[in-house]
Amino acid sequence: MIQVKGALVLGALLGAAAGVLLAPDKGSTTRDHLKEEGKDIKNQIASDFTEVKEDVTKAAKSGKDKLKEEIKDIASKTSHQTEKAITFLEKQLAILKEKNKTLQQTS
Repeated sequence: MIQVKGALVLGALLGAAAGVLLAPDKGSTTRDHLKEEGKDIKNQIASDFTEVKEDVTKAAKSGKDKLKEEIKDIASKTSHQTEKAITFLEKQLAILKEKNKTLQQTS
């Protein structure tokens, strides 16, 4: 999108330059015309800049929201895996307690 807008601005500048070289009007008329075209180009550049800024802002917000969702998903998956690990450790601890009871009875 930025390349297209840059091409349009370049085209406008080249058109203005060609207009000066090929102008059939008086110099003052041509200068007035160029001033108007310059203002139009300035306004178009400002408008394009604002549009690009808005697009970047939207993309950044979208990326930020997506990142938050992915972090939530990762946290949820990690929590489930942690729960599985705790359950496994509790079972192993119960086995060790039983073995320890057996050793205490024989002493």
